[in-house]
Amino acid sequence: MNRPYGMKCGFLEVSLNKLRIIGGDLRRRVINFPDASGLRPTPDRVRETLFNWLGQTLYGRTCLDLFAGSGALGFEAASRGAERVVMVEQNPAVFRALQDNIAKLACANVFAYRQDGLEFASRDMHRYDVIFLDPPFQSDYLPGLLEILPQRLNENGMIYVESGAALDVPPPWQTIKSGKAGQVHYQLLGIAAND
Repeated sequence: MNRPYGMKCGFLEVSLNKLRIIGGDLRRRVINFPDASGLRPTPDRVRETLFNWLGQTLYGRTCLDLFAGSGALGFEAASRGAERVVMVEQNPAVFRALQDNIAKLACANVFAYRQDGLEFASRDMHRYDVIFLDPPFQSDYLPGLLEILPQRLNENGMIYVESGAALDVPPPWQTIKSGKAGQVHYQLLGIAAND
């Protein structure tokens, strides 16, 4: 959700339709994003928590940012050493902003696709170490995605999910960590060891 100009969010100040990368090689660099229905960049405090959970660096890991929106999570992953980051966004204006930010930040390891996230996940045959999953809260995408995504994870891979309500995850998933910030529930999921 957009915030008034100059409002403090976590550690760094953000402006309307701008946010700063908070860690890694691109720390303090700014990314821009347009107004779009349902676009709510992950707040600084939540991003910091997530990357603490993931171990701060993602060297050598591959990441998928479905429903990328502002690209905050994907750019953080790239900044923190991810080998490859794939961003998927359907909205044309938001997708163009992702492309502009990739060029501005010279992120040769970040690739953007303009496609529906559920459609991309069902057709993509690549495997990932970390999948960032933040579909529109009003959508019914999560059950279908949680069914598809075990086949898209490398061994010991994890999924980070943002949602409007806490998820009771079905097998084979297990919640590793969870938290809540305002109206946003966030969870880190993995495949249960016995599955």
